[in-house]
Amino acid sequence: MRKLYVVMSAVLFLHPLLVNAQMNLDTVLIRENRIQLPFSQQNRDITLISRKQIEDLPVKSINELLSYVAGVDMRERGLNGIQSDITIDGSSFDEVLVLVDGIKMSDPQTGHNMMNIPVPLAAIDHIEILRGPASAIYGINALAGAINIVTRVPATNEVCAMVYGGSNFMTDTSTGHTYTNWGAAADVALAGKKMGQNFSVAHDEGNGYRYNTDYNNTKLFYENKITLNDKNKLSTLAGYIRNDFGANGFYANPYDNNSHETVQTFVAGVNDLIQVNKDLSLRPGINYRYNNDDYIFIKQDPSYYHNNHTTNVVSADLQSTLKMRNGILGSGIEIRNEEINSNNLGKWHRSNLGIFVEYKFNFTPKWDGNIGLYANYNSDFGFKVYPSFNTGYALSEHWRLIANAGSGQRLPTYTDLYYVGPSNIGNPNLKPEESIFGEGGIKYSRQGIQLSGLVFYRYVSNFIDWVSVNGGTSWQPMNFETIHTKGLTLKFYKDLKELVHSQTVTAFNFNFSYNYLQPDIVLPNDNLSKYSIDALKHQLIMNLKMELWSRLRLSLHSRYEYRINNKDYTLLDAHIAYKMKHCEVYTDLNNLLNVTYSEVGAVPMPGSWYSFGIKLNPTKF
Repeated sequence: MRKLYVVMSAVLFLHPLLVNAQMNLDTVLIRENRIQLPFSQQNRDITLISRKQIEDLPVKSINELLSYVAGVDMRERGLNGIQSDITIDGSSFDEVLVLVDGIKMSDPQTGHNMMNIPVPLAAIDHIEILRGPASAIYGINALAGAINIVTRVPATNEVCAMVYGGSNFMTDTSTGHTYTNWGAAADVALAGKKMGQNFSVAHDEGNGYRYNTDYNNTKLFYENKITLNDKNKLSTLAGYIRNDFGANGFYANPYDNNSHETVQTFVAGVNDLIQVNKDLSLRPGINYRYNNDDYIFIKQDPSYYHNNHTTNVVSADLQSTLKMRNGILGSGIEIRNEEINSNNLGKWHRSNLGIFVEYKFNFTPKWDGNIGLYANYNSDFGFKVYPSFNTGYALSEHWRLIANAGSGQRLPTYTDLYYVGPSNIGNPNLKPEESIFGEGGIKYSRQGIQLSGLVFYRYVSNFIDWVSVNGGTSWQPMNFETIHTKGLTLKFYKDLKELVHSQTVTAFNFNFSYNYLQPDIVLPNDNLSKYSIDALKHQLIMNLKMELWSRLRLSLHSRYEYRINNKDYTLLDAHIAYKMKHCEVYTDLNNLLNVTYSEVGAVPMPGSWYSFGIKLNPTKF
């Protein structure tokens, strides 16, 4: 813990910068499927990451970006989040749902592929992170939380671009080359009176930071929003990503040091917002997601062990919102069909029907609530109903008490059920996981300051995790009896500019969050768990930002993490940028303390890494 106190003292002494740029909380709507409320009126634990915040972080990908959020554990396996698992509050990586403009990124093959997201950073408006079960809002597999990536709608015609390069200045002994990486991105926005279009492309590649960790990543994204008339708005999007990387030690360490993987994902969707009258709106939509995962155990000899999995997911939904005298009634229906064709897992398909009902009401001007119900039928696992409830009471203009309770479900993936490999064996008898969740706390918000304290309890039955079997020589997923998790979250944000009496300092902010987990895990037959015992027991994140002359931005970001059954570590990152008339030059300094650590198994993460980049300022045309 001494390192934690040292870093806290250093950060507070330097006064630095933030991750939570000021947002007007009364105008930012949380983009849920049916009932949308301003952030300041939410009774759930929700974190917002704005476009401005993204620009001030030393990151190149969404995966890296989410590692700076309280309660989120981005378990990365390499540079730039090239392969990552996402968990929330000690969950597994299959218990979190990620969406892009409401389109689900979950893959029926495995949760390892969900963070293969085809959205460059330049296309993002903001990101919403909802902790706790979100089944009543989004359906299955949102057992521990949901993350919705909201893309931007252009207001003007503009183009922007960037390029960067980086290195740790160490040498690959197998080739004699210095470890380096580079990337480039461009974004073109076209805006009209009734239509806005956005096209983004990004490419990142590098030769890694240790043997067989090279990567090559390309993203393409297009979105079009059209106002057909006063009552009809149509949105379409399409995105593609090809992610090609060396997978040294990713899944079967130390035997897979020569493994290679290529994951390709394509997603497309069409959604229509129909304002039937002043009280009733409808939102029909249809979405498609394709994923191909090509894994070679020994890249020098592909015939030795080679898996190729292709999944296709088609979903259609109809959401509605009806304003009533004392509240808002939301309802919806979703049909989802999942298919897989795999040389290892076989050919399978399953369908899912979900029905949503929720009602937002006001007891008094200060006291409101929301009740929801999600009924789900799955062709493989039958029928289940999941209720939810949340309430909030305004003690004053600035203080608000909140409480919520909910339940959720996550289905076994096809890898859980049917995988056969040298060290992993599926279990076709698995049952879906189910959870019950309760949370309560207090929030404080006023100009320049935000504060919250929340406690929660989550109970999961039939928890699925891979455990060691056959004397520890292989792994197989099993349904645990139970897993209980208690947690505490503290958040604090302060605008410090008012304390600095200087026109030189144009922005000065501090952001702090602390997350504590106390899981009680019941392991079957005292077997060793592969994922659940590595949850973050302590997570402390501090971010500071200072802006000088409206040109020079300095930010410092500290993360202290202590994993159960693993050593603790402290990471320190920095972002420095100088804005000129037509461009901005910047440098990202990652892992300044050169800490040796791992987030998944025995996969070592990079030490200190230094990047330099140039951005073309958004240019109108």
